[in-house]
Amino acid sequence: MPRPPKGPSLSRDRGIPEATVARLPLYLRALNGMAERGTTTVSSEDLAAAAGVNSAKLRKDLSHLGSYGTRGVGYDVEYLIYQISRELGLTQDWAVAIVGVGNLGRALANYGGFVSRGFRVAALLDADPEVVGDDIAGLNVEHIDELETVIKRRGVSIVVLATPAGAAQKVCDRVIAAGVTSILNFAPVVLAVPDSVDVRKVDLSIELQILAFHEQRKADRESGGPLMAVDSQ
Repeated sequence: MPRPPKGPSLSRDRGIPEATVARLPLYLRALNGMAERGTTTVSSEDLAAAAGVNSAKLRKDLSHLGSYGTRGVGYDVEYLIYQISRELGLTQDWAVAIVGVGNLGRALANYGGFVSRGFRVAALLDADPEVVGDDIAGLNVEHIDELETVIKRRGVSIVVLATPAGAAQKVCDRVIAAGVTSILNFAPVVLAVPDSVDVRKVDLSIELQILAFHEQRKADRESGGPLMAVDSQ
């Protein structure tokens, strides 16, 4: 099975900026919602508002895909969905393995949105003998010792790491050695990987801390209390 097109490769091979690649899923989500409501065409202003960006940025982003819309009409929703899906590699079926089947891994395994977006959870792996053999979302949890065999046998293209921090790097090294070059990391640790490997990190605690910072700033403003000085250097 071919490997999925990754963010950096889109940028390098097609001249698409990384920031544009990061926004394409936002446009796709907004467009899918419109399609479900029966919308057939959309203006750049309306699509930008739905995606949370300004319309000039959106038009520039979509121009990298060769899509310029029609003056006075806008963009064809279904065709734009196809263009973005093709660019992101979502017109194919990508096999995903989840390593680490704790609470988070189980939740990810049971998430129904993967299939509709071109991803298929093909394998679940864990090191805990109490978990191995469990049936989750129709899949049998396999032992981590079988990682390399499972990756090859199931044609896994993307691995999701939901392991404890202490185990993440070792598992990551094995995943890369098995030929996988796309990793989604939920473990609270920064992974060391070769330049040829793409890692996307999801850290919920960091996102919550950022939200807490903004909540504190709003509370300080409302109470008239002092705000921390921000160094602009």
